[in-house]
Amino acid sequence: MAQNAPVKEQPVVRVPPTARDFLANERTFLAYMRTALAFLGFGFVVARFSLFSRELLIGEHVTTVPTPQDTHISVGLGVLMALAGVLIAAYGTKRYVDQDASLRRSELIALSARAAMLMAGAVIVFGAFIAVALFRIR
Repeated sequence: MAQNAPVKEQPVVRVPPTARDFLANERTFLAYMRTALAFLGFGFVVARFSLFSRELLIGEHVTTVPTPQDTHISVGLGVLMALAGVLIAAYGTKRYVDQDASLRRSELIALSARAAMLMAGAVIVFGAFIAVALFRIR
């Protein structure tokens, strides 16, 4: 019987960072900030969408207007999206600071699979809520 050989660790290659690395980190930070601002702005639009749709319906002399419950859903979703924008800004800032420190130590920090799944899940949930809200308005 062959015994299991110990697993050899891969050597860590440390390469001094270049200006390109720091600039890429800054571009990534700015992408997080743009995404956060988009969530904030879109949250505001979603929160105000029920008021806009009410104005359209009143302008067409329709006797039924959105109920306060419909308004509540739109406002709640808008607030959640705005809060997501705040969280994205905070996470992007933390990620930028951590990555900057690791670059200065000639190390790399990859985005964790858990963080990627959490972000994708949040976008999927928001998308589903918006789809349901739009379906209810039709």
